[in-house]
Amino acid sequence: MNFVQIAGHLGADPETRFTQSGKKVTTLRVAARSRRGQQDETIWWRVVIWDDQFKNMLPHFKKGSAIIVFGEMNKPEIFNDREGKPQISLEVVAVQLQFSPFGKPSQGTSQETRSSGSYAKPSEPMPGSGYESFSPMAGAPSSSNFDDEVPF
Repeated sequence: MNFVQIAGHLGADPETRFTQSGKKVTTLRVAARSRRGQQDETIWWRVVIWDDQFKNMLPHFKKGSAIIVFGEMNKPEIFNDREGKPQISLEVVAVQLQFSPFGKPSQGTSQETRSSGSYAKPSEPMPGSGYESFSPMAGAPSSSNFDDEVPF
C-alpha cells in the first residue's frame, strides 16, 4: 500500500456522481505546489471519495479551498494530452480529509466565523505517521496574517 499526504488547494468544486450500480463517488482536484531548485512546480492529484464518507465536510470545500488529504495512492496512469505530450495522472483514495490551517477563509463565511477564527492548529500526531494532524480551533490568528495564494 502506498499511503500519501497531500497539502494543497482545490482546483474546482467537488464533483459528485454515481456509478451504474448506484454507488456514490465524489472527486476532488487538488493542486499541490513543490519547489524544485529555484522553480515552483504544481502537481495535480485526483482525490476519490466513496459513498457518504466526509459528507459533513464536503459542503465546506469550494474551488480554492486549502485542504490536507491522507489516502492510498493508486498506480499512476500515463496518457497523452491534446498536444500529444505524455502526462501522468495521479489518483488517491481518501482515508482522511482535514481543513488546512494555511488557506484563507472563503468569501462565503460569515463575519462572525471570521472573527472567531476558522483556521486550524496542530494537534496530536497521527499514530505511527510521523506527521502532525490538524483540527479546527477558535481564536486563531486573523486572515491578514496569511499570505497564501491560490496557485491557479
